[in-house]
Amino acid sequence: MPAKFREELGEVFYATKGTDESIMVLSAEGWEELGKRICSLPSGQAKDLRRFFFSSAAELIPDKQGRVLIPQMLRDYAHLDKDIIIIGTGSRAEIWDIARWNKYNDDISESQVLEIMSMYEI
Repeated sequence: MPAKFREELGEVFYATKGTDESIMVLSAEGWEELGKRICSLPSGQAKDLRRFFFSSAAELIPDKQGRVLIPQMLRDYAHLDKDIIIIGTGSRAEIWDIARWNKYNDDISESQVLEIMSMYEI
């Protein structure tokens, strides 16, 4: 895990399934907040979210060189075989297979981004 991300995430952080077949990485505080938000939803709505995020969660503690071991289940989910990229997305990081990341970037257009921004007045 690059140093700039470790500084933001802290000494212990959490990885779980993300969207778009990536791995979502959150600080301990971010993980706790996600858990509270999901658990505050009505049971019927929260059930699938709890199963999706909590069943695949792993606590990650970097070694002295900043390396972490991503569990096989998460590596399989995100198709991580060789080349990866770690991106920051505000309050969390995402780990992607680089080919999937490049395809995602190729598929999203500036006009789509502008449309979303205008919907929320960003």
